[in-house]
Amino acid sequence: MSGPLPLRPRGRRVPSWAAAAHAAHTHGPNTTTGRTHESGADDTLALRLARPPRTTSTDDRPRAYLRGTLRPARADDPVDRLAAELAEDAGAAVHPYEVAALLESQGLTGDRIQETYGHPDLFSLADAVFRRVPRSHPKPPVPRDPWRPDHLRCALRGLLFALPGTAYLLAEGAWGSASGLYGLIAAALVSWAWSQALSHRAYARLAAGRHEAGRTLLFGAPLGIAAASAAGLLVAGPGPAALFAAGQSCYLAAAGLLLVLGREKILTAALVPVAAAAAALPWWQPPELLRTGLPLLTLLLATAAAGHALRSALRATPAPGPAPRLVHSVPYGLFGLAAAVLTTVAGRQEPYAVIVLTLSMGPAEWLLYRYRGLAVAALHASTTPRGFRLRATRALALCGAAYLAPLALGAAVVGAPAVQLLLLGAVLWTALLLQAFGAAWSSAAPCLAAALAATALPHTGALSAPAAQLIGCTAAALALLAVAVHHLGRPTAHA
Repeated sequence: MSGPLPLRPRGRRVPSWAAAAHAAHTHGPNTTTGRTHESGADDTLALRLARPPRTTSTDDRPRAYLRGTLRPARADDPVDRLAAELAEDAGAAVHPYEVAALLESQGLTGDRIQETYGHPDLFSLADAVFRRVPRSHPKPPVPRDPWRPDHLRCALRGLLFALPGTAYLLAEGAWGSASGLYGLIAAALVSWAWSQALSHRAYARLAAGRHEAGRTLLFGAPLGIAAASAAGLLVAGPGPAALFAAGQSCYLAAAGLLLVLGREKILTAALVPVAAAAAALPWWQPPELLRTGLPLLTLLLATAAAGHALRSALRATPAPGPAPRLVHSVPYGLFGLAAAVLTTVAGRQEPYAVIVLTLSMGPAEWLLYRYRGLAVAALHASTTPRGFRLRATRALALCGAAYLAPLALGAAVVGAPAVQLLLLGAVLWTALLLQAFGAAWSSAAPCLAAALAATALPHTGALSAPAAQLIGCTAAALALLAVAVHHLGRPTAHA
């Protein structure tokens, strides 16, 4: 695209065409410098069109155009008149052949081209018009943001990550001994890992159709329940803790199914009984029957809603096609396991900080959508790969800071160390962002390394648990940031 037409000369001397244009604009249509026009239309023509002068050699042949020197269009030149009439369409042309097609569409004949405009053929006239009209390629319209987030949905999903914790407040002590608590933790770790892998596979099948996603969830959810319940039973042993772990596994499977199928509102309604009872605990202590019955009621409601949503999905029209390989979901499951381990370690040190972290998952998802929208806008605004990388990195820094700022505020409210919470939040959010762009192994590996450091280093006696997690999360955050800047700075990642 050519640059804008210079309105003032570089030197001190003002060309006659510029002085004429300025005088016509200042004093009226009939006042010029050294020249008088017959009508205001001529001044409009002089302002719209300008072309470089031709210099002749000894053989009277025109030389090449000199860039940067312009002369006003003449009212008595029919080619200038034609160029003025077609200035809007001809200005968008990138080659004289486009102007030739435009002239041909105007119905110009060969005789008229020779008699009226003094050119031998259509292409000669098109070339003359092309040279007289400044380039004015219109910018394409800004497209609608395809990643505009759903504010209500993201807010609900943030609550849905935190509200299930109210069931543990009601059923406090129902798991018995410390081994029972470890059994619940083991079952939760398996459920997190399995649900992440299953959700990835279900979302991949959802692109083909709801029937295919429903079949994936129909076979995958029961297997996840069995694996998590077995882990809880193996660690806690037979007893109330094993039953509680089984119920926990059933709820997590049902909740994951409802979230994949877009039934957030139904899941929120299922959580109302335990959330309302937990909110009344500071003023009212419910009897043991309600402490056990309300979590069980929430479990039954969530399971029934999941079954209804699954039947509705299976009624959809099947879309035959190859299913993605199971190995593609493995890194997502490993990330879920690493995230569960890091969150559990943080919860043992600062339980209220984990509540802040779970509540931030709703804004985190909103910012994931926002970053994708900003990246698409950067694609339209950039003209070079380097320019796009700078804009994409700026969007990454903006969205990351927007996520970490409320976390810092939440840490100050609950009195938790802000540095550890911010590092853990940065690790989880950046990893989720990379997963959204298909960089599964690149996001899972640093998180696994951080989880291994947070759990193994304290057992060596060299570091405390907080120091080990701080080191692991710092290294993971730096690695994930480097991967994000490199991977997301390429335009092909956003295609």
